[in-house]
Amino acid sequence: MSRGTEALLARLAHHAEATPDTLALDDGRRRIAYGALPGEIAARRARLTALDARRVGLALDNGLDWALWHLALLADGRVDVPIPDFFSETQRRHLVVKAGLDAWIGPGGASLGFAESPDPAIAHRRVASPPALHAGTGMITFTSGTSGHPKGVCLDREAPLRVAESLAEAVAPLHIHRHLAMLPLATLLENIGGLYVPLLLGATAGLPGAADLGWTGSSGFDPRRALAALEAFRPHSLILVPQLLQALVEHSPQAPAGLRAVAVGGARVATSLLDRARAGGWPVVEGYGLSEAASVVCLNRPGEPALGVGRPLPHAQVRLAADGEVQIRGTTMLGYLGEPPLDGWHPSGDLGHWQGEHLVLDGRRRDVFITAYGRNVDPQWVEGELCARPAIAQALVFGEALSRNRALIVPAGPECDDHALASAIACANADLPDYARIGEWRRCPPFTPANHQLTANGRLRRDTLHDTYRDWLLASRQPHPDAGPADTAALRRRHAMTPYQHLQDATRAERDWLLATPLLTRALGGDESGEVSREEYLAFLGQAYHHVRFTVPLMMACGARLPERLGWLRSALVEYIEEEHGHEQWILDDIRAAGGDPEAAAAAAPDPATTLMVSHVRDIIEHGNPVGFFGMVQVLEGTSTAIATRAAEGLQASLGLPDDAVRYLTSHGSLDIGHLAFFEGLVNRLDDEDLAAVIDTAKMVYRLYGAMFRGVTARCAGNDAIRELADALV
Repeated sequence: MSRGTEALLARLAHHAEATPDTLALDDGRRRIAYGALPGEIAARRARLTALDARRVGLALDNGLDWALWHLALLADGRVDVPIPDFFSETQRRHLVVKAGLDAWIGPGGASLGFAESPDPAIAHRRVASPPALHAGTGMITFTSGTSGHPKGVCLDREAPLRVAESLAEAVAPLHIHRHLAMLPLATLLENIGGLYVPLLLGATAGLPGAADLGWTGSSGFDPRRALAALEAFRPHSLILVPQLLQALVEHSPQAPAGLRAVAVGGARVATSLLDRARAGGWPVVEGYGLSEAASVVCLNRPGEPALGVGRPLPHAQVRLAADGEVQIRGTTMLGYLGEPPLDGWHPSGDLGHWQGEHLVLDGRRRDVFITAYGRNVDPQWVEGELCARPAIAQALVFGEALSRNRALIVPAGPECDDHALASAIACANADLPDYARIGEWRRCPPFTPANHQLTANGRLRRDTLHDTYRDWLLASRQPHPDAGPADTAALRRRHAMTPYQHLQDATRAERDWLLATPLLTRALGGDESGEVSREEYLAFLGQAYHHVRFTVPLMMACGARLPERLGWLRSALVEYIEEEHGHEQWILDDIRAAGGDPEAAAAAAPDPATTLMVSHVRDIIEHGNPVGFFGMVQVLEGTSTAIATRAAEGLQASLGLPDDAVRYLTSHGSLDIGHLAFFEGLVNRLDDEDLAAVIDTAKMVYRLYGAMFRGVTARCAGNDAIRELADALV
């Protein structure tokens, strides 16, 4: 048992003896006093021991049961994996396999392969060879990143409790006796600040369910219900994300009585929102942290001037790299699940500067853009100011190499006309310096997880939005009329496309033709003419087998024929070969699991388009510029990142397929996201001649790949696939 766990259990035992009648946990329906808490935890520890549950998914709503099971797992030293309720079924399946879970507490376990056990609360599954974890892992918290698959952050049992001790010490002068958990306990921040900290202080943790707090789904929120919960629980402290603070302040400009601390974090908070909240008596303090650093790193202490995100807490060491990136050491993660362990300082990806002992954040390193006049702008700052206006629900700001920044604006409701939006933007601009103001804007439909423009936990998918609205965001990039010759030249230099951007632009028509294939549009639910049949899915897998089995041989041939000036590409090909080796067997396994005949599929002759695609790329390697092979990489991996995961989810839902019947699609949907970033770096090193070869091959492969899909549809419909191919290529 870790020192921190021993300290927490000792504190609970002390409270049980000193203040046995004080409420420890209260979810609005059930209550447990400190005197009864150790016994409740012990009873659940015994149930876990009886089942020998070692890696446990905790998939409950906020409430007493979540807290008690979590404390039992902590006390017993078992691996605890909180499951966010906003994760999709596919994300949950990924999490179960990746973490090697053998037990599941909460609804939904049956669809993930868990079976009933003698304990009705705990579902179980046999895991013959669980994946290796970092030594000492006590908790795995999964973050939702930009890709479809969440990333597991492995923490030991000590780190979260050390953070909790720091926070308890920081807020001790406020004499907090009641905390209300407004965020899911599966969120590490609320887990630590909303459960551990109150228990260390001997206070009451209010843990009502999500619906009682006004939550509907992953992003819907009714502030009126939340304010009713505040009135019922009368908390002294809350933890909020900026969107919640804004919603509460809009509906209640004056703070509810009794609040002593409202900690806000998770994203940049607009200065105007902070000013409005504080003017109404909301005791807002900003903090900063990240899951990789066991949540909170910095906090503005009560009674101190509110500067930036505050001073580092005692458990954390913070420094700035030469380029301003915030680096953290102390209670950091052991490492990401399935990746090498963390060693030394953790680079946060955030930029900042010091103001005395206080850290001031300057934005995300990868999100900051540079205007045509050389000013660095953090888009989250400007977006926060826009969204602080009641008429604006969401915003994305873009200004790379522009003389006037542009914004995508989602109105708060259909009643917000363009005049209302323009007025809101003008109000935001009045509070911004000239280089950060919005010069042009466009009204947009909502950004949601369903259209892949928002992550499941509410963060903008900037890459997707930039690509979706690329034509408007980049249109007519002309210098401002007041710009001089030097400014104009600088703008033109910054606007020059990278080779990868040129590749994307030059192949846009062919890519759109492929993605408009009827089979693909039906697989993605965008075609009302019907769903993909099992016969069509099996036929697609059969064609995939015939081109995937040639992928590694084509890579090897490409590496052998590369000229010395491109010798640096061979190491990249080695990595690709290691990743791709054996994937054709995955496809045969999928065919078997989907009810097909893998032996017959392997023995069948490929359709003409599939044969032509492989033959064309082989001919380019042997008789043309071998670097053209990477045009095929552009097509196959780019298509995978765009549609594979979504197609797999749709096919499973419509055809009732098991997980092991869509392994090829689901694996490539996630694998190729990382591959594509790697691929972009390779393409950006190519000169004009080699880039032209990649573009030419990509254009042809897009056409042939699209013809392959059309041939599948034609063959399953009983049409002449060769005639269909000829028509498609005209």
